[in-house]
Amino acid sequence: MRAIFCAAVLIAPLVLGCGGCASSRAIDIEHTDDPRNPQLAAELTHRGAALIADEPAEVAEFFRRALEADLYYGPAHNNLGSVYLNAGKLYEAAEEFDWARRLMPGHPDPRINLGLALERGGKIDEALDAYASAIEVYPNHLPSMQALARLQLRSDRADDTTESMHREIRQRGDAHWHAWANKQLSR
Repeated sequence: MRAIFCAAVLIAPLVLGCGGCASSRAIDIEHTDDPRNPQLAAELTHRGAALIADEPAEVAEFFRRALEADLYYGPAHNNLGSVYLNAGKLYEAAEEFDWARRLMPGHPDPRINLGLALERGGKIDEALDAYASAIEVYPNHLPSMQALARLQLRSDRADDTTESMHREIRQRGDAHWHAWANKQLSR
């Protein structure tokens, strides 16, 4: 798993793939007649993920081609959604993350990413629900707890789980998150 880090955001869209998988930028993989080719979809997704920090339009094409190979390949939907989110295309991003969420029922990343798109679009209640669902499918997932606790405080919607998430974030988070959680717990 690779993450895209954005200085303006504490939580960033997660990108599924592997680094160093692309030997060239050209999309030169043969397409077969099989209506679903998950192997090709995985390879294109990995190649696109390896280039995610480069030209977004070029990277998006890898993910679109992956979905042509297999419309039901969840990581390609998640990664295409991340490209859209970084480009400010919130509706398109949310649509791709929703696809990925349904295709990857036990994975928290599409839910966190959907939460980010909803939060940026001002849909706070829906974003809180998306972050909470990420914790439901992957209990104690630190990025999910960080996203949920952060938005609960920003939106003045803390609940009975907020303090316990702050304690967990303080214990397991990096230095930045440790300091953030300490500040929240001292209030």
